[in-house]
Amino acid sequence: MRRLRFRASRLSWTLLLVALPACGGDERPAPPGSAAPDSSAAASAADGDGPLVAFLGDSLAAGLHVDPEQAFPARIHELLGEEGVPFRLINAGVSGDTTAGGLRRIDWLLKQRPDWVVLELGGNDGLRGITLGTIESNLRGIVEKAKAAGARVWLLGLCLPANYGRDYGAGFEALYARVAEDEELPFVPCFLEGVGGVARLNQPDGIHPTAEGHERLAQKLAPLLGELLEDGD
Repeated sequence: MRRLRFRASRLSWTLLLVALPACGGDERPAPPGSAAPDSSAAASAADGDGPLVAFLGDSLAAGLHVDPEQAFPARIHELLGEEGVPFRLINAGVSGDTTAGGLRRIDWLLKQRPDWVVLELGGNDGLRGITLGTIESNLRGIVEKAKAAGARVWLLGLCLPANYGRDYGAGFEALYARVAEDEELPFVPCFLEGVGGVARLNQPDGIHPTAEGHERLAQKLAPLLGELLEDGD
């Protein structure tokens, strides 16, 4: 298989999630049954060639306070297109969304018949101290629905800082690995590593990446998604 050419970077995964109110002002969970917000970037990217890849996520995937084309899903789409691995993109990131919101929205998303669902949810659950069992159950429900509809799932894991409690933080991180192993999913643990906690790569709230932070994420994730799309695994 041809190896995709991207700038290499050392991974040191850490997610800085701080102060729930910092997420709350601009981020409201989508109401039950609501569709992902329309965006010109997502709409135009859904046209063209290649498999349909849907990012089901929160403000990280949505690219809160950056231009839609600067959010890491859009940048991955552009980078892989330049490498000759085209795909059609739906960015179904909703700011403030939780795993429960994703579970409510997945039926709408699956009506678009995606080949892949990139699952990036759980950060807001962790900020709110949602029970680990509930988070895991919601993630498994999303995966189950996606698989039943014939979509493959790529799971992006998250981590919490130590101030959320050692036991809760360890359990939060472990549940992603457990879901990935049980469901046989491709998986990136603590996918914000190298961006989360780096002040210059995040906005003043300390949570949401800047355009440069999104670019770093795209540079790391694009080769991984490219291999999945080329291998068909």
